[in-house]
Amino acid sequence: MDAAQSLPIGKRLTFRILITTLIGLSLTLMAIGYTLLLSWQLEGGAAAINEAGSLRVRSYRLGMVLEHVSSTTAAEEMEQFNNTVLDLQTGDPKRPLFLPATPAIRDQMNVVEGDWQRRMQVFAMRAEQAPEGPVRQQALREYADALPGFVESINKLVSLVEVELSEKTTWLRLCQTILIFMSLAASVALLYLLYLWIVGPVTRMQTGIARMTKDDLSVRLPIETEDEFGVLAQGFNQMADRVQTVHRTLEVRVHEKTAKLQAQNHEMSTLYEIAGFLAGPHAIEELCRGFLHRIMQRIHADGGTVRILDNQSDNLHITVHEGISEKMIEEEHCIKTDDCLCGAAVSQGIIFVRDFRQINNQKRYRCQEEGFFSIAIFQILAREHVVGSFSLHFTEERVISSEERRLLEILGKNLGVAIENQRLIAKEKEFAVSQERNLLAQGLHDSIAQGLNFLNLQVQMLEDSLIRNNLEEVRDIAPLLRAGVEESYEDVRELLLNFRTRLQENNLESEMRNVLAKFQRQTGIHGVIEFVGSGAPVAPEQQLQILFILQEALSNVRKHAQASEVRVKVENERDFKLTISDDGSGFTMETVRQKGDAHVGLHIMRERAERLSAQLNIESVPNKGTTISLYLLRQGRLVA
Repeated sequence: MDAAQSLPIGKRLTFRILITTLIGLSLTLMAIGYTLLLSWQLEGGAAAINEAGSLRVRSYRLGMVLEHVSSTTAAEEMEQFNNTVLDLQTGDPKRPLFLPATPAIRDQMNVVEGDWQRRMQVFAMRAEQAPEGPVRQQALREYADALPGFVESINKLVSLVEVELSEKTTWLRLCQTILIFMSLAASVALLYLLYLWIVGPVTRMQTGIARMTKDDLSVRLPIETEDEFGVLAQGFNQMADRVQTVHRTLEVRVHEKTAKLQAQNHEMSTLYEIAGFLAGPHAIEELCRGFLHRIMQRIHADGGTVRILDNQSDNLHITVHEGISEKMIEEEHCIKTDDCLCGAAVSQGIIFVRDFRQINNQKRYRCQEEGFFSIAIFQILAREHVVGSFSLHFTEERVISSEERRLLEILGKNLGVAIENQRLIAKEKEFAVSQERNLLAQGLHDSIAQGLNFLNLQVQMLEDSLIRNNLEEVRDIAPLLRAGVEESYEDVRELLLNFRTRLQENNLESEMRNVLAKFQRQTGIHGVIEFVGSGAPVAPEQQLQILFILQEALSNVRKHAQASEVRVKVENERDFKLTISDDGSGFTMETVRQKGDAHVGLHIMRERAERLSAQLNIESVPNKGTTISLYLLRQGRLVA
């Protein structure tokens, strides 16, 4: 728009259209005006012919009036004749009425007016004023003799006017014909100019736009004029140049972005693959080996190592290696953190060596002696703490890009987390084994150790009786020894049964029924179990602790309660509740508190309840039995 407004006014299309329109309108108005003028003249000439023709009639009628009518009527006729002559001389634009302004008509009109003024009016006035008699008759004869010549003058005037009007009629028809041809010519010229100035440029521009929509970015419009369409064509060409340039640049950018996205996809796939591997249940050495192998494939490294840091001795130990000679591994299987590049990376961070020849040649680098040209060393981090380092060795010059550096840093952190997780899992397993051993030791102390102590006392008494040769005491001690051995044997079997218990197919109900059935077979005590509720299943790790608590409770019933019946009730709603009640001898809670940790069975049950995040309640009345209740609230339940 700015370029169009800056055009000179003579070159603007709007100015040309305006000038053409004004010229055409002026010519049309002139032709129409001239036609109207001719029509007006023809109309006025026709009225003049009528008036001139009426003079002949008035001349004859004046003669008749003079002969037979009074002088008053003759005077009126002469006055009307004079008015008509005056109208023909001066004309009347309102009617319209006027004689054509040609010299012949004007001269003839003067002749008619002169004849009238000098002859015919004089003769008429004499006849009018003369009394009846020879003088009047003489005046009438003179009027009658002059009348044919006067009428002939009027006829000549009418003929001249008719000839003039005939010529004007011809001119009118010629002007109308010319106006028709002018209209046709103007229409043709207007169409040509519209095509030349508007339709042609618009068509060319439409064609160019259509080609551009079909991705023909090489299209250009010819600049044939200097008007607005020329400016528009120039702007179109500039736009096409810009679009073509942008398209070429865009293609380059698309290729660059595509390559970048492919690299990122490769990077992400590598990250997901290695992260998925590190998340698996692998030993630390297997984790490091799989990690190193995948990293070397991704980076196209020729060798590599993974070193784990020993924080106590500040040593780095090679855990796994690939593409490295045994001689180098023998020399570097254990290095200090300030020794060589791999050790320095632990404290300094990432280390890149693009060309060993460009660094200190006086210092010995075993990697360079192995024939490696470049090396990249990254830290293995776990929660911002250095766990170790891994190195990638290249036999040719290698530059690590920023994307690869970011990927390797992330993978180093993932490896550190995986190593730390495996260490925590190992510690957790060690702690779990320790706890189970503690429970086993408590069980042995509560049952077998006390039984063996009893047997030891009985054996000492047996030895004393044999020394004294008291067979009566020997016979009394022997059944006690047998009973003690059987009791210890039962305790061992029960402990082995409890610690070898495993849930089959995650079915707590069937396992609890099996435990109660074995208890009935071994002790002969009647048992009843009841399951209530349709809550979600308990998580497997919690089911196993519940089963251990049931086994421990039944073991206490066998050892101490002297009961005849045991009832077990399981209520599984949003909360979980286990109730074990017997009709045995019972005890007082004061007695339990006095024994403290010596009552190992109850202590073991409380520890298992704490593992469950559950509440264990014990209610017992001497000679009225004992009830043990385990409450696992919904907040403490794990998802199965």
